[in-house]
Amino acid sequence: MTVTIGRRELLVALGGAAAAWPLAARAQQPAMPVIGLLYGGSSDAFGYLLTAIRRGLRESGYIEGRNVAIEFRWAEDRYDRVPALAEDLVRRRVDVIIANGGGGYVAKVAKAATETIPIVFTTNLDPVKSGLVASLNHPGGNATGMSLAPKAAAIAILVNPDNPNTESIAKIVKEAGDALGRSLVIATANTDHEFESAYATVVERRAGGIIIAADPFFNARREELVALSARYAIPAIYEWREFAEIGGLMSYGSRVTDTFRQVGIYAGRILKGEKPADLPVEQPTKFELVVNLKTAKMLGLDVPTAILLRADEVIE
Repeated sequence: MTVTIGRRELLVALGGAAAAWPLAARAQQPAMPVIGLLYGGSSDAFGYLLTAIRRGLRESGYIEGRNVAIEFRWAEDRYDRVPALAEDLVRRRVDVIIANGGGGYVAKVAKAATETIPIVFTTNLDPVKSGLVASLNHPGGNATGMSLAPKAAAIAILVNPDNPNTESIAKIVKEAGDALGRSLVIATANTDHEFESAYATVVERRAGGIIIAADPFFNARREELVALSARYAIPAIYEWREFAEIGGLMSYGSRVTDTFRQVGIYAGRILKGEKPADLPVEQPTKFELVVNLKTAKMLGLDVPTAILLRADEVIE
């Protein structure tokens, strides 16, 4: 029996097949990997660090929107929101979680939320002692990243009481102060209007200087803190060079953009199949000392020649 297909039926059949081809092709293509970025602060404060992460991803062969997607979860300086945000990313089944903020607290929350999704973190605490990894060379679990252990000690420190790691950070600075025979003044602020009273406390206790602890809340208010240090004539040291660049007296720490670029590189390596358990936790090998000589002169301070010679950059 011979079946005759008319021209119209043939076109319909061919059209249906043609429409099915792209669907079949899309079905065969792997889904675009998704990175979940969990940050204790706000998107405004994280902008330049996100640029560094994207640079690291690009070096690993990943470009956002082309072959990788990023989902953002901002805690907006509300650390009580971090657990729910971490759980949301876990439910979303992202491929990698980048966790930052709170001196390592955000990373610890992320690790508590999942034992399987790879995590790339930054922390100011010892990642071994804080339970993030088994060892620096061989983390052994689902987390790895960058360790930025605090190196500075001062006779006063400004901390955010909402940061779950504040007690640990203050303890580290106190131990360093004790070794130098210095007493420690702890000033706290978790809202803008508390900055005034914090600085007043430092003046009242006759502290000779202040270190501004690393915290997303403080990082987002660099100009305000630098202005207060100048108004109260208190020598201040900050962890990031970005403070010194806008008038802070000095900063000592690793270049934060290099750190977050490396975070992006690690995230890319994990997406390509490497395991966090086998990626050693990296620590900065270079610390920058940036001195703002204009601010020193305004405060009436003579910066020792030894410090100027050691400085990586002197702002005049």
